[in-house]
This record gives sequence, C-alpha cells and structure tokens, in this order.
Amino acid sequence: MNLKYKHLLIVALLAVFSTSCKYQKLLKSNDNKEKYEQAKNYYEEGDYAKSLTLYEQLIPIYRGTEKGEEISYYYAYCNYHLRNYILAGHYFRKFTSSFPNSQFAEECTFMNAYCYYLDSPKSTLAQESTFKALTEFSLYLGRYPESERAEECNDLIDDLSRKLQKKSYENAILYYKVGQYKAASVALKSSLEHFPDSEHREEMMYLIIKSEYTYAINSVHGKTVDRLNDALQEYKTFVRKFPESKHMKELSKINNDINKKLDFLN
Repeated sequence: MNLKYKHLLIVALLAVFSTSCKYQKLLKSNDNKEKYEQAKNYYEEGDYAKSLTLYEQLIPIYRGTEKGEEISYYYAYCNYHLRNYILAGHYFRKFTSSFPNSQFAEECTFMNAYCYYLDSPKSTLAQESTFKALTEFSLYLGRYPESERAEECNDLIDDLSRKLQKKSYENAILYYKVGQYKAASVALKSSLEHFPDSEHREEMMYLIIKSEYTYAINSVHGKTVDRLNDALQEYKTFVRKFPESKHMKELSKINNDINKKLDFLN
C-alpha cells in the first residue's frame, strides 16, 4: 500500500474514531438541546441506531410537550427503519394513543398495521402477526374510510388473506399426505368454508372425495355404507362445479367403484 492510501486510511479511521467519541460524549452529557438536534441529524443521515438511542433518552424529558410529539414520531420510525417491526408497531400505536389529534395520527395508525404486515412470516410458520395485521388494517379503514391509503390497505389485506388461505390449504393437505383421511376431509371442508374463493378449491374438493372414499373402504363393516354415500355426495357436488376437471377420469373410476360396493352391500 503506497503512502498516499495509507494516509487516507489513517485520516478515515481518525474521523470515525472522533465521531464515535463525540457521540459517546453526547450520550453522557446533560445537553438535551444538543441531543435533540443531533438525533434529528443522525436520522436524516440514515444512522437510525444512534438517532434511536438519543431519542430514547429524550422521550421522558420532553413528554407532554410539542417536541415530545415529534420525538415519539421519529422514535417509532427509527425502530421501523431498523426493522424492529413489532417494537415499531407498538410505538406507532402508542403515538396515536398519546397524540390522537396529531397531524401524524392517521399515518401512524397505518404504520402500526403495516409493521405487523412486514412481520408476517411465510405460510409455513405461525401467523400471529398476519392476524394482527388484518385486525389493525380493518381498524384503520373503519377509522379512515376515505383515506388515500385505502386502496393500498385493501391490497395488503388481500395479500394477507392469500397467505392464510395457503396456510389453511397446506395444513389440510398434510393430513391427507400422512394418511389421516377423516381429519383431512374435515380440515379441507373447514378451509373451503373459511375461504370459499380459494384458488385451490378444485384441488381441495378432489382430495375431499379421495379422503372420504379411502376412509370409507377402510371402515368397519357397519359404517362403510354411510361413508361411501358421503363420498358419493362429494363426487356429485364436484361434477356439478368442475365438469371439465383434469381429475374426472380418476374420479369416474372411484364413482364406479363406490356404486359397485353400494350395490353389493345393499
């Protein structure tokens, strides 16, 4: 490394060290005005961690003042930018409770819901944040029905609903895959009841027939007829709704077998 680059590196390191020392000194000082100004500067520069720590110190000092409102607002956004979504949601919600008449109240109500949306995990995991986001978006729309964010809210709600549909579908399919056919049928029917417009509707109704049929032919003799009839009714419903389904050939064979077994047992 030549002398020029060594010099630049040393200067850069000294600048970082100096900045760090100034920040640590500021944290320990009693100069709240300077802390307030620097917290805003750090925020505008995108250094949300430093900004958050300073705002954290200032919140109890300026509580109940005009500056306190601004500090609470930026403190929530610091958590948001640091991807602390649950904490951010909490502080956005707290802001709306503390400052219901603020010009930022609507925005923070939306951001509370949006933070839960961002925290919502993939469909294979627990969906607590998904349900919370749906609740908070619904409350937002109820409070601000004419908001310019209403369309965005509805799009986000649709996205969350699709995730819950997928979760419900995957859970029901799992019962089928492990051979728990009665449980599979119950879960599939429950999923369709909760999500009648599911994109997986045809596949789920197909699996209900297969579940009911497999459960019936493996039942004790005294229950076979009733369960075969249950499968037959599911087949008839499927044919009415999806007469051109790719599953019709397979299901026709199942239907024929059900009728043969019913003729024999009756």
